Amino acid sequence: MSDPVGTPKTIGKKVLRPRQQVEDQIKAAILSGALRAGDRLPGEVELARQFEVSRTTVREALRSLSTQNLIVTTPGAGGGSFVRNADHSSLREVLGDSVHNLLALGSIEFEEVAIVRQHLEVPAVRLAAVHRTDEDLRELRAIVDLQRSISVEDPRVPTLDEQFHGTIARASGNRVLASFVCALHLETEPVHYLDLKPEVGQATVRQHQRIVRAIADQDPDAGEMSMIEHLTYLREHLLAYRQR
Repeated sequence: MSDPVGTPKTIGKKVLRPRQQVEDQIKAAILSGALRAGDRLPGEVELARQFEVSRTTVREALRSLSTQNLIVTTPGAGGGSFVRNADHSSLREVLGDSVHNLLALGSIEFEEVAIVRQHLEVPAVRLAAVHRTDEDLRELRAIVDLQRSISVEDPRVPTLDEQFHGTIARASGNRVLASFVCALHLETEPVHYLDLKPEVGQATVRQHQRIVRAIADQDPDAGEMSMIEHLTYLREHLLAYRQR
């Protein structure tokens, strides 16, 4: 069907700036797989020659791609611009960096991040109870056994807590959920802020044991109840500590 008489045809589209065109073409090469993770991009001079633009234009395009976490630029003789790993494992890093920067700038509050993380850990433990493997269970039990054997002053305490919650998130089988939980946990690690008296550490380990038992029994309801108990306990102590 032809356009009504007198109606002009739409033949134009937005004209992009040179920087945007360079950025879009490199991005398209990355997303299509023409450029793969770890591939080194040509240098600025060569890219400027290929695109027939200035080095400043190339530099601006690369800076934008770096901000989008599609490439990473390293200085030095062996440096350059490289395509970042774009699979699900890079999601945690991107999320963590973004949240960290927003917290540092004061654009968001610590409490906001902590609440989101806690809300995500409940579905994570429910899914873990359903999808966990024997290897997941062995890892969780090993973490809790080590937590039981060390004191609250041990420098490994924060790392073990991160491993515990991260293992549950990964056992959920949902890689996106795991990435969010791990990234947010890293920025709101309660152990760094708690007054870790021996009784607090002992109570935390007992709560971890109940969570692991529910996951071992493949009981999502028990897992949810145990996780809520644990997070509520941490939250109360954290708020009390921060209000001093």
